[in-house]
Amino acid sequence: MPTFLTPGRHGYSVRFSRTRPDALAVATSQYYGLAGGGTLFFLELSPEGTTIVESQKLEWSDGLFDVTWSGTADGVAACGAGDGAVIIWRGGCTAPLRVLRAHHSEVCSVDWPRAHLLSASWDTTVKLWDPDSEVCLSTFSGHSQLVYTATFSPHSPATFASVSGDGHLKLWTCTESSRPAAVIKAHDAEVLSCDWSRLETHALATSGSDGLVRGWDLRRLTSPMFTLKGCECAVRRVQFSPHAPSVLAAVSYDFTTRIWDLKRGCDPLETIRHHSEFTYGLDWNTLRPHQIADCGWDSLVHVFTPRSLV
Repeated sequence: MPTFLTPGRHGYSVRFSRTRPDALAVATSQYYGLAGGGTLFFLELSPEGTTIVESQKLEWSDGLFDVTWSGTADGVAACGAGDGAVIIWRGGCTAPLRVLRAHHSEVCSVDWPRAHLLSASWDTTVKLWDPDSEVCLSTFSGHSQLVYTATFSPHSPATFASVSGDGHLKLWTCTESSRPAAVIKAHDAEVLSCDWSRLETHALATSGSDGLVRGWDLRRLTSPMFTLKGCECAVRRVQFSPHAPSVLAAVSYDFTTRIWDLKRGCDPLETIRHHSEFTYGLDWNTLRPHQIADCGWDSLVHVFTPRSLV
C-alpha cells in the first residue's frame, strides 16, 4: 500500500486530481491545527503504483483544513485556512495565485467543481466566490453554528448542500441567499460532513459526531432512507463511491476507514485500521475504480483499494 509521511504536519484533507489519476493534494496543519502554520502537499503516485512522492509543498502562516482541485483549471487547487482565507495555488508556482478574504474565522470546507467556488466557515456562513475576480458573490447565513461542509450538487450547478454544528442539513439555491430551499434536522448531534451521490440524482449522505451515517432521498426528506452504524466515534467525512451507487466510505475519529454496500445491509462491509490517530481526510479516485486515499492526524497519507471491492 503506497504511504506518504507529512513530517510535523497533521493531515486534514486529501483529494485526487480531477484530471490526472496519479496526482493528489493534501492539506495539513501543525500542532493538530491548534497553532502554527499549514502545508499543502502536491503528491504523485509512482508509475508502478507502489510509492507516493512529493512534487511540491507550499507553506501558509495558519493551518490548512481542506483542499479542492479546480474543476476548470488543471493543476490548480484551493485551500481553506485557519485565518479565514481561501488560498489558490497552481502546482509549480511558489506564490499563491489568489487569496480570497471575507470570512471572519477558520475556513473548514472548500468546493470548486466549476467556475464558482464555495467556502464554509466557523463564522457560521457559506460564501460563493468568483475566484478569477476574487469577488464574494453571495453570503449564506442560515446556520446558527459553525458550518463544517458545503458542497455543490453534481447534478444541478446552482444547488449546494451545507451541514453544521446545529445538527441541520440545508439545501440552497445559489441565486437565493436569504433562505435555504430545504432544512432537515439530520442528526441529534453536530453534522460534520455531507456528500451527493454522483450516480443517483436524488441521494445525499450526512455524517455526524454521533457516529452515524445517514442517507437522504431528496424526493422525501421527512426521514432518512438509511442509517449506517459501526463507527465508535464521530464520523468526520462520508463519500459515495463514484463507481458503484450502493457503496459508501467514511472516516472516523476512531482511527478507521469503513466501507458499506447498501445492497448487502447496514453493517460495514470492511473496517480498515491503518491509522493511529483521528482519520480526517477521505477521497475516492474518480479516474481509477474503487481506489481511495485517506489521511489522519498521525501524519500518514494512504492510497489503497479496499479488499472488499476488489
